[in-house]
Amino acid sequence: MENTSPLAVIQAQLDAFNAKDIDAFLSTYSPDAEQFALHGERLAKGHAELRPRYMARFEEPNLLARLLSRTVMGNIVTDLELITRDFPEGPGTQEMLCIYEVVDGRIQRASFAPGQKILKHR
Repeated sequence: MENTSPLAVIQAQLDAFNAKDIDAFLSTYSPDAEQFALHGERLAKGHAELRPRYMARFEEPNLLARLLSRTVMGNIVTDLELITRDFPEGPGTQEMLCIYEVVDGRIQRASFAPGQKILKHR
């Protein structure tokens, strides 16, 4: 993915997430990529920590990320997504602000700011 535009990298990442394809998903990330809570703790570093984090998420039958808006500024891509999930409290949705820094055709750093969980009525 060396000469891939930041927009293409992030779209490939979103497509792999929705396909629950862990290898395609990880191929969009640099081997030493880091993920953070926005302005906070590091959530994962490198493929070795990313893989189990997303394999667990990909087990959720209702998992789906729907892109609401996207902004590209140079090598920074910001997505606002509506994520459908199977939370421990039950199925629902959550808005997620995702900020990606793409370096040499792969995601080097990502930060996430989750919105409020909205649980579906049972």
